[in-house]
Amino acid sequence: MTSFVVAVDGPAGSGKSSVSRASARALGFDYQDTGAAYRALAWSCLERGIDTSDAGAVIGAVSGFAYSIGIDPDDYYIRVDERDVTEAIREPRVTEVVSAVARIPEVRGYLVQLFRRVIAASDRPGIIVEGRDITTVVAPHAQVRILLTASEQVRMGRRSAELHGESAETTAKQLASRDAQDSRVVDFMNAADGVTTVDSTDLDFDQTVNAVVALVRSQQT
Repeated sequence: MTSFVVAVDGPAGSGKSSVSRASARALGFDYQDTGAAYRALAWSCLERGIDTSDAGAVIGAVSGFAYSIGIDPDDYYIRVDERDVTEAIREPRVTEVVSAVARIPEVRGYLVQLFRRVIAASDRPGIIVEGRDITTVVAPHAQVRILLTASEQVRMGRRSAELHGESAETTAKQLASRDAQDSRVVDFMNAADGVTTVDSTDLDFDQTVNAVVALVRSQQT
């Protein structure tokens, strides 16, 4: 495993991806977005006509899942079968089904091992890994474990700003639905023992990044 691991969890709209990536850049670390793997698998299933509500079919698709991710925060990409799907996995049709794919235990078990291999392959001084169960399942022994959160109103506002053309009401329903579905699998709303909560409700983006970077540096030897 790389020398220093930072595990970051949090609900939808908390800024996990953007904050983690910017923090990794500031620290000279690698960055892994684990949610992208679940999205990539969901996208792959849709492309191959696999019913994402059929757990057996999705489990069968995992064995042929050729996935790669760029962990350099300045060279981020997602590929499936060598095809760049960085933008495609963010399509609404993928968002609608990703939770169904992600809550299958066999899928999670397979991808957790993939995430750990990516961590081990990092050749930088450290890596920031973000998702839903990183502090408790993927990297429970990480040197720094963070729950990044914010009030529901703030998270809704941030997500609305990202999704142009979506009404605030639609965005709120999507955010609440995603959290409700994912919370059936893992508790990412409450910090586990030893996990530090960073609440960005009253912080702007730069202040949140600075808080994460300061926390990491305080634990480096």
